[in-house]
Amino acid sequence: MDMLELVWYGRGGQGAWTASNILAQAALKEGKYVQSFPTFGPERMGAPVMAFTRISDEPIELHCNIYEPDVVVVLDDSLLHSLNVTEGLKSEGKIIVNSKENPKDILKVVRVSGRQTVYTVPATEIALEILGRPITNTAMIGSLIRVIKIVSLDSVKEVLRGRFPAKIAELNIKVVEKAYSETRGVNDVE
Repeated sequence: MDMLELVWYGRGGQGAWTASNILAQAALKEGKYVQSFPTFGPERMGAPVMAFTRISDEPIELHCNIYEPDVVVVLDDSLLHSLNVTEGLKSEGKIIVNSKENPKDILKVVRVSGRQTVYTVPATEIALEILGRPITNTAMIGSLIRVIKIVSLDSVKEVLRGRFPAKIAELNIKVVEKAYSETRGVNDVE
């Protein structure tokens, strides 16, 4: 595997950096090299934030933001209207959006080119149903690992069980599993 670079877009309080960390910890458990870091200033709850994840089979020598991601994960679809979330996305890159919309409808909002692919998952609805709160980060991890087989579902579950109290961990595992099964790509819909 070459190095995989991901950019997470969210709003303060949605857990973009936490999602990046959980993914990195799962990859670390599988013997991969990882980096996970945010970029933000004095943001407040609800302000746009970005987090970055690098995963590789080889040591990672880069120590900078990610400017040409392989994957973009958008935790809040309202950001599609205010940020160019596909900026620098590689020609065969993937964008995963928290949205109940059809992926083809998201194509009308985001700028994709080449063989870039759009996926959607109703992460907010899944989180509200299972957690009772609109915290979408673990749902987006479930969607991501369906789209990109970078880490196993079992590794993610193990990290969640180590990070959260038992009841919260099990609820988040349900969120991950449901998001994994409900992710749709452009080719999955008519």
